[in-house]
Amino acid sequence: MELKPKVIFLAILVPIAYAVLVRLVFGLETMDEVVGIMTISFLFCLPTVVGILTVYMFDQDKTTSIYFRIFIPWVPVFGFLLVTLVLALEGWACWVMVLPLFLIAASVGGLIGGYLVNKREKNTLDISLLMLAPLLLSLGESTISPNLKTFEARTYIDIQASPEIIWDHVTRVTEISEDEDTGWLNKALGFPRPVKAELDYEGVGAYREAIFTKGLVFHETVTEYVDNKKMVFDIKANPHEIPSTTLDEHILIGGAYFDVLQGTYELEQLNIGLYRLHLSSVFSMKTTFNFYAGWWGKWIMKDIQRNILRIEKKRAENALP
Repeated sequence: MELKPKVIFLAILVPIAYAVLVRLVFGLETMDEVVGIMTISFLFCLPTVVGILTVYMFDQDKTTSIYFRIFIPWVPVFGFLLVTLVLALEGWACWVMVLPLFLIAASVGGLIGGYLVNKREKNTLDISLLMLAPLLLSLGESTISPNLKTFEARTYIDIQASPEIIWDHVTRVTEISEDEDTGWLNKALGFPRPVKAELDYEGVGAYREAIFTKGLVFHETVTEYVDNKKMVFDIKANPHEIPSTTLDEHILIGGAYFDVLQGTYELEQLNIGLYRLHLSSVFSMKTTFNFYAGWWGKWIMKDIQRNILRIEKKRAENALP
């Protein structure tokens, strides 16, 4: 049976409109104690309902295909993505991180929707209750305090240079050109790129400033220092210093969900003239789905660290002895 254009239009438009409406409700400041974007209710339940609703609106003969149930819900998900970007409800970086969740959950919803359609008759009450599921689930989720969990991102690089030269490029990083910046993930997400790092003196209590583009600055205080071997520093990013256009509120460093706490440089000798420079960071996530947010946080922090290590390696190995 050939699909009618009207059926296709409604089956795609209605789920998109529903998702946008839920997004607007979940984004209301007056509702932030009950609902929120950074919740399981929104990130998992909403796309599941979108998938159910999409397949539910098609005729039974079309929904017998498993592939149809799995992939047709992706159409309104991408439609929702475009609408939120155009209306500036969400940023591109947020969508890159949540899109895999949305697609998987929408496909699960599509399978559920196919089951409901293939029951003897459609029940309007069932689908109406399902559309309220994100809000109802959020009421229960609001009673659960988000867990504050810390993570560590470890990276290293091997450098052929003297420890003194390497350390000079660790403590103070002169201005980084765009050509030197190879942080592909953060560049793709539109995150600020590193510009330079300044240290007032070598020793415990020293102040180090790591400056990025778009107004992002990490204020760092050295808490442990061994010359040419180790430097540990606490990190503070003040959200009020960062322009609102720099980072989406949901991934704002020092904001409600994500913060960078500490960094450590360590220099390890491997052979004569060959050293391994370690750079690690400790950061925190505060969500009800830290298992997923933490994975993204590690990936982002490792990309930043590897980028900086590659710059320091190149500069140290090209420096005059």
